[in-house]
Amino acid sequence: MLNIIDIHKTFNLGTINEKAALNGADLHLDKGDFCTIIGGNGAGKSTMLNAVAGVWPVDKGAILLNGKNITGLPEHKRAGFLGRVFQDPMTGTAASMEIEENLALASRRGKSRKLSWGITRQEKERYRELLKVLDLGLEDRMTSKVGLLSGGQRQALTLLMATLQQPNLLLLDEHTAALDPKTAEKVLRVTDQIIEENHLTALMVTHNMKDAIAHGNRLIMMHDGRVILNISGEEKKKLTVADLLHQFEHVSGEEFTSDKAILA
Repeated sequence: MLNIIDIHKTFNLGTINEKAALNGADLHLDKGDFCTIIGGNGAGKSTMLNAVAGVWPVDKGAILLNGKNITGLPEHKRAGFLGRVFQDPMTGTAASMEIEENLALASRRGKSRKLSWGITRQEKERYRELLKVLDLGLEDRMTSKVGLLSGGQRQALTLLMATLQQPNLLLLDEHTAALDPKTAEKVLRVTDQIIEENHLTALMVTHNMKDAIAHGNRLIMMHDGRVILNISGEEKKKLTVADLLHQFEHVSGEEFTSDKAILA
């Protein structure tokens, strides 16, 4: 499904602020894999996700999706087969539009535009059933402006919108980091449900080690712009935070110093 091959990315090249964010990162995902990504600040987690999304070009290496080389494909062309949820709940929805209008926009993404805009009765019924899955009562508020929703409600709606067209790959960039613990737990539960029911392939960046262990069937840890741990199967099921820290120190030769990840 996804092959990331020896990708490199350096920002501010040739300046005093030069930073090698990716330094030969490799990753292979099979169809249906739900892979969590953990690492300290500056490890390259979000940079790799942005490289897959096409936010910026990589300096070296290749990114293949379903056997197609998308390395040079611009971001707007990748949007047709990628779904993405950002860290900021305010991103990904149109605040001044109604819930059902946001869902209609997501549903029609990539399709040819027509003169008529109206949302059909069949579409409204479909959206109502989809919103019920979130268990947030939004199915009874479909004409409410999205700007009136809480951060957790908006993030859950964004997740639904990002998966409405069954993307080849779902990218989750610390999508619960801005939420309170109880709301974050609910959004993660919805995330698991949507990914499982739709058999999606997903990459989830998180700063929370417990979440990285508890969710998905794969876990990778990044350090200095590379993947240094790749854990799956029974090994992942039995993994603890202490195990993960020990493996990190063994592989990297350094102590893991991100208090945010350890204490979250």
